[in-house]
Amino acid sequence: NDRLRDRALGVQGLLTLGSLAYLLFASSPFTRLADPPLDGGGMNPLLQDPAVALHPPFLYLGYVGMSFVFSLAAAGLINGQIDRDWAKRVRPWALTAWSCLTIGIALGSIWAYYELGWGGWWFWDPVENASFMPWLVGAALVHSLIITEKRGSMAAWTVFLAVLVFCLSLLGTFLVRSGVMTSVHAFATDPTRGLVLLFGLGIAGGAALALFAWRAPKLPTGPEFDPVSREGALVLNNLFLSVGAALVLLGTVTPMVVQWLGEIKVIPPESASVSIGEPYFQLTFAPMIAVLLLFLPLAQAAPWRKADMSALAKWLTPAIAVALIGALIAMALGGWGLWLGFGVLVGLWVIVGVGFDLWRRVGPGGIGRVFRLPLTVWGMAIAHIGVGIFVIGATVESAARVERTFPLSNGQSAEMAGWTFEFQGVRSEEGPNYYATQASIKVTHDGTTEIIHPEKRFYPVANTSTTEVAIRKTLGGDVYVALGDTIRDEPGVWRIRIAHHPMIDWIFGGASLIAVGGFMSLAARLRRRSTAQAEAPVVDASAEAPAAPAAG
Repeated sequence: NDRLRDRALGVQGLLTLGSLAYLLFASSPFTRLADPPLDGGGMNPLLQDPAVALHPPFLYLGYVGMSFVFSLAAAGLINGQIDRDWAKRVRPWALTAWSCLTIGIALGSIWAYYELGWGGWWFWDPVENASFMPWLVGAALVHSLIITEKRGSMAAWTVFLAVLVFCLSLLGTFLVRSGVMTSVHAFATDPTRGLVLLFGLGIAGGAALALFAWRAPKLPTGPEFDPVSREGALVLNNLFLSVGAALVLLGTVTPMVVQWLGEIKVIPPESASVSIGEPYFQLTFAPMIAVLLLFLPLAQAAPWRKADMSALAKWLTPAIAVALIGALIAMALGGWGLWLGFGVLVGLWVIVGVGFDLWRRVGPGGIGRVFRLPLTVWGMAIAHIGVGIFVIGATVESAARVERTFPLSNGQSAEMAGWTFEFQGVRSEEGPNYYATQASIKVTHDGTTEIIHPEKRFYPVANTSTTEVAIRKTLGGDVYVALGDTIRDEPGVWRIRIAHHPMIDWIFGGASLIAVGGFMSLAARLRRRSTAQAEAPVVDASAEAPAAPAAG
């Protein structure tokens, strides 16, 4: 353990040295400006939001946390020690980094939803994908570490994921900061510094992969297991998550690679423009993850080594029946089609499957035993329930979202999805560093009335305009109202964009539960470690030391 720790600290020191060198020589904060401005430009208006105080720190806690995973992986490969003890040492770091990355991605999605003004929560933007790829591989790593720790199997695959997740974190930083891709999330780009990041990725990743290629054939394979077992289900989990990450990577970097091939004349420049958007990810990534989710409850409930099919069927059958009935009821009440109903069915199957597994674990002891279940079980259950809630929310919001734009003048009304919107004019407002045109819109639904105030703001220092939406929250979803521009040749007529986002809070709530489950599993691990240390026998070193030879 001391050798593993010492060498991991050595690798981490090299990574820190590289980061400091990048900071000082490629992006030094101590560089003086020849002509300093009398008044600074200030922060980008889009970033002047409380969520930005939390989103980047959590995101980079996830990225930096993966560097500890990488250091332990490199140290384990140097020692030739990728075993149960190594997995036990790595898993807390992986859980911490992955949970922080989950929070960072969720906060970024929330911020984009209400701040960018386009009303979406995920756009498959290159910068979004830059953090999503290490999240997917991190999820695979967290589950693969379970197999390595419990059974001693899949050591080579697990350490490969530990190296890959950090390489993807560096790649994500390169994509965000290099300016090689256009993104609504990119705010500070520099191609020169991006090349330095790419060079660092090549050194760190190349060295680690070379070390892996040298050590991998000598790593233990562990005991064999039946395909129908917890190990088998976790292998499927890793397969689908890894292929999903590869599909996201392919869709993200292909436009950049094609453009580069056009610049060096490998392909005709006129053919060097490729755009990959949401349809690609819906046709490739979404079906892959849907199949993965069908196996998720099985991975939680199946025993190690070999599962008893009759025992699994005993609890699988009622769980499937409950999920199917729930999906049919939801389809009937919401008037939803087959594909939307299938998404709801998958989400319900995950939630119900987790619930039946908890019931099975409680046994005949009754509900009182639920609260005596290990914290690890609760962390796993809450994270998986969060996945189910997220899937239901994402499916319903994406398929049942309604959006329209209305030209309205003072006193005119519009109706949409059972809501009435009366435009009551605009007025000018002045903020601390901006000027605003603020609209007043009376919203009426089910006998209740509320006045909301969407705005268009102008920041003179940055010479930038932003859209500040007004959101009316209900149990069924959000009503999202944005103030557009005036219509040319029609004085006093404004474009008002109105959208209904059903069950949008289920998306953010599900993501929050996933992070909570990750931190609960981490807490269980840390509590077990502290308990083991407290119960360890204390050795009296002085009593065991050999007596000193008498002076001659």
